[in-house]
Amino acid sequence: AQGVYAYKFIKTLLQLVTGVATMTSDQIMLIVLGLIDVVMIANLLIMVIIGGYETFVSRLNLDAHRDQPEWLNHINAGVLKIKLATALISISSIHLLASFMNVENVPEKTLMWQVIIHATLLISALLLAITDKVMNQSVQIEAGH
Repeated sequence: AQGVYAYKFIKTLLQLVTGVATMTSDQIMLIVLGLIDVVMIANLLIMVIIGGYETFVSRLNLDAHRDQPEWLNHINAGVLKIKLATALISISSIHLLASFMNVENVPEKTLMWQVIIHATLLISALLLAITDKVMNQSVQIEAGH
């Protein structure tokens, strides 16, 4: 999957570089947003792979390594879910911004569904964070007794 996104990134970047002289600033912005989107999705895949392995399979033992991601120190299933939800919201935001920048070519119904999906992702992430906080407080209370 990462190879597909690397190919997509390179193809889009070449499209930008070869056509920049004839593009409007809005077209350039849309292509740049597409590049950001591809990078964010690729990063999401890496986060899922590393986080899932660390959480459910085995510890990675990267304590002394200088490139260890900070979030890997305190990861658990709840934290991973919240990080994934946040990444999905970021990706959704990029898609929504691209749609609003190209609003004259995006059907109103499509735009409406994009906003509904984005709002649903936001609410879901908020509820996940609240649930994780309540669960952590319960564990701390039980550990204190």
